[in-house]
Amino acid sequence: MSRPNFIPLTSRAVRSDEELAARAAGFCSELRTRRTVRDFSTRPVPRPIIESCISAAASAPSGANMQPWHFVAVSDPEIKLRIRVAAEAEELEFYQHRAPAEWLDALAAIGTDHRKPFLETASWLIAIFAQPFSIREDGTRLKHYYASESVGISTGFLIAALHHAGLATLTHTPSPMAFLNSILGRPFHEKPFLLLVVGHPAKGALVPDLQRKQLEVISSFL
Repeated sequence: MSRPNFIPLTSRAVRSDEELAARAAGFCSELRTRRTVRDFSTRPVPRPIIESCISAAASAPSGANMQPWHFVAVSDPEIKLRIRVAAEAEELEFYQHRAPAEWLDALAAIGTDHRKPFLETASWLIAIFAQPFSIREDGTRLKHYYASESVGISTGFLIAALHHAGLATLTHTPSPMAFLNSILGRPFHEKPFLLLVVGHPAKGALVPDLQRKQLEVISSFL
């Protein structure tokens, strides 16, 4: 087993507690303006913006530094149409046959159904794949530890980066999502984790009147 190689931590500014508190509060305020959007404009988003946000996502921690993720950013209209057709077919089956009544009641509060026009309208779709293992050159498998957890953290980074850039997002998880492997040409050992819809909100876009749980409900300090 090779010995780990360590390098000095990148230098960073030493800030006072007051500065830390202000930065934390500012970041909290910014993220609390984030809302899931379903009405997107056709305004394009330049590719370098998406590249920077994916690079930010790739800075997330991962189990044993395996970095078990792959991001496929799609702006091609024909590919977006194929994804929409496949996703809506799965969603229709879900709403008509798979979803329990309790789940449908929960979705009724936000007014969703199987129709997903945003998959074509939004500037970008980012398909996020998890890699439970990789394939070595000799054909054997190399297990990736905590792949789902690592990809979940990275996805959070990506959503935060896109919001910070000024873009709107929607997390979409049609089930099953194996059609993404076929349409996007990804190998069998990659598992679709989430389809992130990215772009500018449409003028006059509306969002559900929802409330977030208060800090004292979601946290404990001991």
